Amino acid sequence: MEYILSCDSPADLTAEYYQRRHMSYLGYPYTLGGADYIDDLGATVPYKKLFEDMASGADTKTAQPNMEDYKAYFRPFLEQGQDVLHVCLSSGLTGVMTSANLAKEALLEEFPERRIFLVDSLGASRGFGLLMDKLADLRDDGADIESVYNWAEEHKLNVHHWFYSTDLTYYVRGGRITKSEGWFGTVLNICPLMDMDSTGHLVPRKKCRGKNAVMKEIVKMMVENAEGGRDYCEKVFMNNANCPEEARQVAAMVEAAFPKMNGKVQLESIGPIIGSHTGPGTVALFFFGKKREG
Repeated sequence: MEYILSCDSPADLTAEYYQRRHMSYLGYPYTLGGADYIDDLGATVPYKKLFEDMASGADTKTAQPNMEDYKAYFRPFLEQGQDVLHVCLSSGLTGVMTSANLAKEALLEEFPERRIFLVDSLGASRGFGLLMDKLADLRDDGADIESVYNWAEEHKLNVHHWFYSTDLTYYVRGGRITKSEGWFGTVLNICPLMDMDSTGHLVPRKKCRGKNAVMKEIVKMMVENAEGGRDYCEKVFMNNANCPEEARQVAAMVEAAFPKMNGKVQLESIGPIIGSHTGPGTVALFFFGKKREG
């Protein structure tokens, strides 16, 4: 490869995927039940165990890579004579863009002949991953690093992130929804449907009464927002936090509603970094659509 295409591990892609698409990732640190780990895509802590431990009361914490982490990650590529296009987790959720930019400035003084392009994904989880998938397609079709970077900057807000959870504990704990919303949600069986806005923040959009209602609503949001409506012909990514059967039901509904989509829905697990903040019970849907504005 003439250049390296890489991203932060909260893109929630699989190890097999990175290998097959010739991409690299920087693993984020996290803590589960008092033990420290680096996100290695479920190799050390399987995702099922992660969410089962969380459901049993294990505390989780996440940390962001610092400048030195990014320098250590980028350096081997530069030493091999390769430029780097790296995409970061949304600045609406973390400050890693600052760390990555500081690392870039320091390394380019040392490697003035090389180039490092950084993109703020304004996304997370497999929505972030769907963006990476498109960038890998462009690279494989022969696009140079600057063209791929420009496409990412122009189109990253076309990636939609819609998700809901049947367990609001971690959303309340992380401040994504208020305590009163969490209490009423639990008592009245209300599942908030959320998405990611144009600044990369998570925002509650709808209040649905019961699981069946929110499953129908998330598909409706795709109908309203997808590129081409029901004629959508791009890929669809989904993931879930230890509720695969429910996620497969949503995937089947999506496949029925969008017969022209590119292949079947690609469904995987939420990883430990995003999962530490959602907890078990989350289902998420990602697709290309009209540019996110609010």
